[in-house]
Amino acid sequence: MTPCASIHVISILFLFSCTPAVTGQESVPSDPAGELVYYDMTSLFDLDLKDPVQRRRFWDETHLVASLQGLANRESPKLYIRYNKEPDDFWWNMITAPEGWLHGKKIKKIEGLESLLSHFQPVFKGAVVWDEKVPATSNLASTLAGCEDLLCFRYDPSPDSICQRILHSGMKIPVRHSFVDEKGNSRFIAGTHILDTTLSSTGSLKCNAYLWMIEKLIKPGRVNAQRMGYYLDGDWLNIWDRGAPQNHTLTNHDFVISRKGVFFDLNVWDDEVPCDDPGQKPGEDARTLRALLHAAYDTFKGEGVIHAAGFVPWAYKYTNYGKAGGHHDAVPTEWRYAEILSCFNAFMDADAIGYCAMANASFFQHCPLPSKIPQNSKPTRESLRARGFIDETGKIAPRRYIAHYVGDYDAAAWMYWVLPRLWTDPARGKTPLNWAFNPNLCERFPLGMLWTRTTRTDQDFFIAGDSGAGYLNPGYLSEPRVHSGLPSGMAAWEKHNQAFFDQWDLSLVGFVIDGFAPGLTEEGLDAYSRFSKDGIVAQKIPPIGIHKGMPYLRMKADLPGDPREAALRMCDDFEEEAPQFLVYRSILMSPDWYLKVSNELAQASDGQAEVVDMYTLFALIREFVSHPELYTPPPSPYRSAREVLAEPENHRGARPVKVDDGPFRLTEQGGTKAWQAGYDPGKPYLYFRLDDDFTKGCSKYVIEVTFLDEGQGTVNLEYDSTDRNAAFGGAYKSGPAIRLSNSGTWQTQKLAIEDARFQNSQNRGADFRISPGGRSFVVSRIRVEKACD
Repeated sequence: MTPCASIHVISILFLFSCTPAVTGQESVPSDPAGELVYYDMTSLFDLDLKDPVQRRRFWDETHLVASLQGLANRESPKLYIRYNKEPDDFWWNMITAPEGWLHGKKIKKIEGLESLLSHFQPVFKGAVVWDEKVPATSNLASTLAGCEDLLCFRYDPSPDSICQRILHSGMKIPVRHSFVDEKGNSRFIAGTHILDTTLSSTGSLKCNAYLWMIEKLIKPGRVNAQRMGYYLDGDWLNIWDRGAPQNHTLTNHDFVISRKGVFFDLNVWDDEVPCDDPGQKPGEDARTLRALLHAAYDTFKGEGVIHAAGFVPWAYKYTNYGKAGGHHDAVPTEWRYAEILSCFNAFMDADAIGYCAMANASFFQHCPLPSKIPQNSKPTRESLRARGFIDETGKIAPRRYIAHYVGDYDAAAWMYWVLPRLWTDPARGKTPLNWAFNPNLCERFPLGMLWTRTTRTDQDFFIAGDSGAGYLNPGYLSEPRVHSGLPSGMAAWEKHNQAFFDQWDLSLVGFVIDGFAPGLTEEGLDAYSRFSKDGIVAQKIPPIGIHKGMPYLRMKADLPGDPREAALRMCDDFEEEAPQFLVYRSILMSPDWYLKVSNELAQASDGQAEVVDMYTLFALIREFVSHPELYTPPPSPYRSAREVLAEPENHRGARPVKVDDGPFRLTEQGGTKAWQAGYDPGKPYLYFRLDDDFTKGCSKYVIEVTFLDEGQGTVNLEYDSTDRNAAFGGAYKSGPAIRLSNSGTWQTQKLAIEDARFQNSQNRGADFRISPGGRSFVVSRIRVEKACD
């Protein structure tokens, strides 16, 4: 995928003319002529979805119009639907207002499905009929709609169904593909081979359907396999009540259809049977997903990337959330999906539940963009000096420099929903904000992206969000790529990012998401140093440093929602020595919230904290790391110590760390002061951090824990290790366990480890944590002794 082609700027916002340049067989020319059709679908939300007939009408009409819209808007913006009232009204009013993108266009409002189809009859060539008994065929239908210019219908013999009303009693649209036979029987049936192929059946009709798509559509090159959509299939008709009605995400299909892309809905786990296909073998969904991605990769021989819109439908399927029926938590399932995508050069445009439903992306894609979209000027050494951040000798003023990562904007759908509220907040412009809009979102939502740039204040700065121009785990772009075995995809990722970064004046990635994948390799750091030269914030990276001129910093933490608590959390992270550099992440918070946090921080820090934009922060980091001679800290008293310890009123080289999943409270048991952890079963951990100088040059330690022996079983130790195969790149390796005997007395046990890394890799910079496993656990003392020679 490449950004918008070069153009000449004519005058002001939206009065540009360009043709988006896209991958491979895609072609999306601009057509300034012609009328706009406006079609209001909001009456569908008046249907009673508890009624199976009305529920199917809700799905059928939405799916049909989404397929039509993708075809109608392929060449130019022609059909706008009103589906999600608030965002659709906001953006429509913007583009049709004076000086708006499409001001002055003739607008035709059409009422009635038949009238709409009749108006756009020249854009479609027939129909594809999917089979409700094999829900995956709904995604096959959307895929065929894009590559053969077809409309999507669910087979339903009922006289009042849309299928019968439109196909047989009304316009008599020719059926080009049907997944049911003349009698309404499924064409995907149990047997030794998959429909119309020589492929052996998997035993799963769901997976057979996707393997049919691979064989018939992807391998022959009939689709654009670099455009994908991970969206709920027709099983929504059975599980509709697990989320808001619009979360079927059918309205999101239009863009992928307009680009002749591929649709799927598959589980990512190898160790379970998906709840929507209980008869299949464990892991068959995941194997099918890998086969689909591998076939797509082969179509472009790895010399590019795959854009996968959509997200794991965690509230409906594949997780242990609510009635979803899976065995895994939602976040690990997201991370597993990211791992798999990354191993095939694929990234997410992550339409996650909450704000997942986006209408009109096929329409918005034609909003013209200039070839270069500037942002506020980036700092220079001279400007840093003028602002009082560095003195005449080049030394940085001893303050706590803090930047806010304003996320999460790795999905066009989220921008479409929240920008009308957040970007119009009167507090915007009163404190520095780093808006983490992934630049690739301009492909589905150039309208919103351009609006933010042209209406920015001098306090609005723009960085790339999750991993760059798309959400993936870049550690799995480098070999070994465990889910694919493919060669490195880093060069393709760098080329993809460089184009977007050049267009959107970006040079900084605010958060490299690693999840369960390895961190950036040397190859990965090299690539980021070229397209994100002003810096990266990452998870699995040393706390601070510079790589070939690119400064880097480890992400500190997510902030709590209360502004006062957020400020105190930041103050808790202040070290003894300054300057110090910190980045905090927050999700969908308003400018007013950030302003309140800044005001609370000024008060709580006694003026020590300085909230800055991220470009300033990283310019200071570059100065700091490049001139270590100016910042010689006093020697730590624990540098040559053999042991450190922590007690509630005595911290000598070790201290507890409060974390969201590891709060603790002070208690007293029999006259002994202690920390109590695990009193909230959902937040079970007790974290500790060690003096950085104490841990240098040693990997062998004995951790001695004094605890109140209550209950039976074990309490686990998880520590930051050099074992990259351990959880989270080694940050949470399971160590020896504390054994409980329910004596009711204070006990001390020693836990020996031999591969400690202790680089503050755990949450909030901790080095190890105690995991009581959902029980209350009381600790009075931690002593850590070196076991190195």
